[in-house]
Amino acid sequence: MLRAVPRFTKLAVIVALAVVTSLASFDDADARRAGSFGGFGSRGTRTFDSPAITRTAPTQAAPIDRTMTPRPQPQTQSQPPVNTQPRPGLFNGFGRSMIGGLIAGGLLGMLLGHGFGGGFGFLGMLLQIGLIVAAISFAMRFFANRQRTSYSASGSNTSYNMGAPRPSSFSIPSIGGGAAAPAQRHANDEIGLSQADLDRFEQLLTEVQSAYGAEDYNTLRRLTTPEAMSYLAEELGENATKGVRNSVTNVRLLQGDISEAWREGNAEYATLAMRYSSVDALLDRTTGRLVDGDDRNASETTEVWTFVRQPGSDWKLSAIQGAELHHA
Repeated sequence: MLRAVPRFTKLAVIVALAVVTSLASFDDADARRAGSFGGFGSRGTRTFDSPAITRTAPTQAAPIDRTMTPRPQPQTQSQPPVNTQPRPGLFNGFGRSMIGGLIAGGLLGMLLGHGFGGGFGFLGMLLQIGLIVAAISFAMRFFANRQRTSYSASGSNTSYNMGAPRPSSFSIPSIGGGAAAPAQRHANDEIGLSQADLDRFEQLLTEVQSAYGAEDYNTLRRLTTPEAMSYLAEELGENATKGVRNSVTNVRLLQGDISEAWREGNAEYATLAMRYSSVDALLDRTTGRLVDGDDRNASETTEVWTFVRQPGSDWKLSAIQGAELHHA
């Protein structure tokens, strides 16, 4: 029995080392910056809201799981108003009191010797019972009609026509596509992006990707917000620790649309869905050996990028979210 313990311990150590090795290999293979693996950065007050879907990204973008924006606290439900209590029915209020009084009066008459008909005999009693039944039926129909009328009047003010969301009205021109048509106003564009803004977003896509592949920290710092730069620098540092580097070349925008654009104080935000092609590969830092990806053929990726600008300054990358669309 005692001899089996060291053997079992050795087997457990071997299994643990195999698991660690496989996980390390998996991390190396997935150590690319592609935003389709998650989201990072900030979208202001809309950080934890899903961007509007577009023709380029018809599915919900990945949530932003790395951000410095504090998550809003859930609001507590308020107590319902006092006047929203249900109205008592016919037999819970005045109607029940009225019927009880009539029955009590009839019984009292019988005890005093006048009978239920109050001195008119059996026919008088039947007449009173008929009058009581008729009065009750009339009262029930009257109150029921009033309740239906009140419900119909209140319901007519709360009906809405929930139509389908309007599609994007234009796309960002692709690189090399020649003269582009003038940009039209988008349904979710609250600030009125111009064609110059769209051209700048296309340039930022290429410049940020190229700077990331070249590990150009100075250029990345100029093109991104401090928060977005911190996450990009963290990923580059992890690659360096693992002895690999992410080569990203030949970046070309294929299609894009505006998801939404809005103002927050003095800042302006713009979220865009972009499908682009690039030669994206993970290489060994020392030998240049291919670790993951393809260093010869381009692949397509769809991501949702958010840009922000302050008055008098240029657009900067603020957040990246994957759109879960991959093209070989």
